[in-house]
Formats: sequence, C-alpha cells, structure tokens
Amino acid sequence: MKRRKPELIDLGDEEFDAIIERSKAGALNGQDRDTLTALYETHRWVFTELEKSNATLARLRKSLSINAQKTEKTSTVLNAEKDVEPPAGSVEETIGEKAEKKKPKGHGRNGASAYTGAERIEVPHPSLKPGDPCPECERGKVYEQEPQRLVRLRGQAPIPATLLELQRLRCNLCGEVFTAAPPAGVGEKKYDETSASVIGLLKYGSGLPFNRLARLEGSFGIPLPASTQWGLVEAAAEVLTPAYEELIRAAAQGDIFHHDDTSMKILALLEENRRIEQEGTKERTGIFTSGVVAILEGHRIALFFTGRQHAGENLRDVLAKRAAELGRPIQMCDGSSRNEPEDLDTILANCLAHGRRKFVEVTESFPRECRHVLEVLRQVYKNDAVTKKRGMSPKRRLRYHKAHSAALMRELKSWMNQQLTDRQVEPNSAVGEAFSYMLKRWRKLTLFLRKAGAPLDNNICERALKKAILHRKNALFYKTTNGARVGDVFMSLIYTAELCEANPFDYLTELQKHADQLRSAPQEWMPWNYRATLAALAEAATA
Repeated sequence: MKRRKPELIDLGDEEFDAIIERSKAGALNGQDRDTLTALYETHRWVFTELEKSNATLARLRKSLSINAQKTEKTSTVLNAEKDVEPPAGSVEETIGEKAEKKKPKGHGRNGASAYTGAERIEVPHPSLKPGDPCPECERGKVYEQEPQRLVRLRGQAPIPATLLELQRLRCNLCGEVFTAAPPAGVGEKKYDETSASVIGLLKYGSGLPFNRLARLEGSFGIPLPASTQWGLVEAAAEVLTPAYEELIRAAAQGDIFHHDDTSMKILALLEENRRIEQEGTKERTGIFTSGVVAILEGHRIALFFTGRQHAGENLRDVLAKRAAELGRPIQMCDGSSRNEPEDLDTILANCLAHGRRKFVEVTESFPRECRHVLEVLRQVYKNDAVTKKRGMSPKRRLRYHKAHSAALMRELKSWMNQQLTDRQVEPNSAVGEAFSYMLKRWRKLTLFLRKAGAPLDNNICERALKKAILHRKNALFYKTTNGARVGDVFMSLIYTAELCEANPFDYLTELQKHADQLRSAPQEWMPWNYRATLAALAEAATA
C-alpha cells in the first residue's frame, strides 16, 4: 500500500526532551501522542522511500521540502557564482549607474490600461465642452485631450447580490394589490450567466472548492450553498459542451500535440476499485486527468480528460476526429510507455526537459558529469530562445538549430557514450541511469534537429496540468464521473481562453448568453474568434 507523505513537524530538542520526560511519568497528553505518532509515521515513510531503487538523498530532501530548490534553472542547480560587483568609484560602476535598468516583466505598477475588466464611467467637465472659449486667457479655444484616469477598487463578494424591494399597495375597500414594476434590465432569473462563470472560474480555474466559496459568500451575508453552486455549473456545462466538443474537433486538426497525465480521484471509481480487488479481475484501477495541448495555426488548444484512460489513449481518441487528408502530426510526451499506444500514427518526440531533470536530481552526487550535461543543454535552450525572440518560421528555426545546436548535441551524445564505455560512469549508478535514459531515446529527444516545428520539451502541457493538480490539492477529488466531466469542460474552455489571450470570464458568459447560436455553429464561438462573431451579431442587429 502506498503511504502518504507525512506532515512535517518542526520540533526542537527541548520540546522533544520534555515529551520524553512526560512519557516516563506517564503523563502524556493528546498533543504529545499526536506528535509521537507523526514522528513514527515520518520515520516509517523515510525508510519506505529509501527502499526504492530510484531513491536519492536529493530526491528525498525535495520530497521532505528540506533545502528544496524552487526552480531547475542551471544557475540555481549548479550554484553558479553571481557576477562580481565592480569596485566603488570604478568606470564600470559609473556606467552602470547611468545605464537605464529595465524592470523585469511583471514588476512595477499597473497602468490604467491594465484594468480591462473595470467599469468605465465618463465624467464630462461641468462647465466646458470642446470649442468653448478659454476661461483663463479668454482668447483661445479649448480642445479635447486624453482623459485623466483614476482607478478606484472596492471589496465585494465574488458573487454580489441585489435585493429589490418592490413596493406593494393594497386597496382597503376592494383588496386589490398594486406592485411596483422591477427596474429595466433586472432579468427574470435569480442567478444570471455571470454567476456560473464566476463559480466555474473559482472552482476549476483557481482551485477554490464549493464549500470555501460558500463560507466566503456567507461572510458577506450572501447565502450560496455548495449544492446550489454545483447545480449552476452542471447546468452551465451542458450549455458549454458544444464549445468543448468543437475544441476537440479543432484540436484534432493540429500540427503538434503535447500530452501527459496526472493522478486524480473519483469517489465513484474508487468504490468500483474495491469491487475489482474483491473479484480479483485484471481491470485497470488507475484514475487520471490527461492534458492534451494542440497547436493549430498558431492557436493553442488545451483539453482535459478525466477517467481510466492514459494520456496516449485520450490522444488517440482525439486524433480519431482528424481529417484523413492531413499528414502525420508531431506528438510530444515524456518517455513513459503508456504515452505511446501502438495504434497512434504520429511522429514521436520525447521531452528534453524530462531527460535534463534526471541530471538535476543527482547533481549533488555527480557534480562534474551533471555540470557538463546541464551546460550543453543550457546553450541549446538559449538557441531556442533566440528563434522565439526573432519570430522565426518553423523552417528557419530548424536551420538555426542545425547550425548552432546540432554540433552541441552530437558532442554530448559522444561524450556520454565515452563515459560509459571507459567506465568513467557506473551504468547502474543514478547518473548512469540518466545517461541511459537520454541515449535510449536520443532520436526522439532530438527530433527538433530534423523536423520543422518540433518542440524541445513538453513544458506547455506540464503547465496545463497544473489546473488539474490545483483542483486536486484543494478539492481532493471528484465525487462522480459526471462531476469530472463538468470539470474537464470548464478547465478546457478556461485554459484555452487564457492561452489565446481571451478573457475567460467574458468567454464563458457570452457562450451561455448565446446558447442557441453556439449549438447551431460552435466553430464560430472559439476563444480566438468569438469576439468577431459578437461584433457581426451586433452589426446585423443594427442593420
């Protein structure tokens, strides 16, 4: 049975000695027993991990969050020395002071233009309009300028509520009751489309479980039970399903497919697992969320599938919708065999970042060997960054990598083979296994040197799966397969909108408001073209 990683407790020597003394006196309290239980669980978990063949001190420290590195950047892994600052008063220092320093991306204050979702209110001048005489000099005329912008933020519930009290009057003679009409634009539904959009974004886009949102809304004096939230997103998912299915169809026509999966829990399937174990059948018991990111004409489409199937099998189902006249697409994944079903007709590439990570994990034990590999791969990634910065076409990018990266990779392969041949590296050691992993998959890892458009790694899919992992960390599980389907629909639409730089909230809301048009022509309601569709509808309405 797989043991869960224990929760770490920061216990000082004095506190532990005090617990020992209380145990001798037979005066242990409930907290002492919890602490000792946690210490035992940690001890047992560590020994279980050490029994594994791939266990290393670095991996164990990372699992226990002891001096764990937050990134796998080469400079961090190799503890590269920082640039030495020039001495005070030197020419370099003077030049450095005068040089304008560019702020890193994401730093600094947000300008008014960043508040694209803010309510905009135009405030006219109280006494002047364009063309009026200047009240200061009395000779010129005033003209329109760019308005001064003020941003004001206020706190409110994620889903605010408006309580309308319609006045009622009753005749004391005939008993007739007269009720005031609600204001225009109030609508007939208690929960409008924006409610389901916000709940879906919080739950499936930000990992906020229903019960936490219910408590948050309650703190604002607005009851919104978890059951009500589920009813809203389930109903919205039915409306959004045509867009999800069209995303799958469009993705199937893509040129490049990234895919991977992560474990997930569905309570209904866990109960089914117990039946399978009791019957002793050989049915699959694993539960996964697969992420598939397709690249289609510059658009990136993210799809999520939760259930028994592995990522490769879900990709096979997507490609079943591919047009017959299209050629074989590029398939990017890690080296796991479950990502490569036999009936997939693709050009297979393996993730270079996965191969690199195996050296990152053993750098402390084998610094010389790992440094060489990481430095070579760093230069290859720098070359790829150049192709992106210059906006190279796939063919130009391929030529650039052949000119600048091919020799590096040939030298690396030759060096690794030589290390194993000369017995400089033990094949069964951790770094030897890292060498073997790379060499065994060398052609798949270096497809970017032979095929135009082939990516280096599967990082885009790894980032996509963080949506599912965030949900798993916070909500822990799906209750039913239907709940998992609803999550897949929302995650796919939300993350695809983000990848296409569309507003996910606006996108989900407009899809619900135009449910009839979505059902009849879902291809016109994709994240990259729905705004154009809305503009066409508005123009037709005013014609």
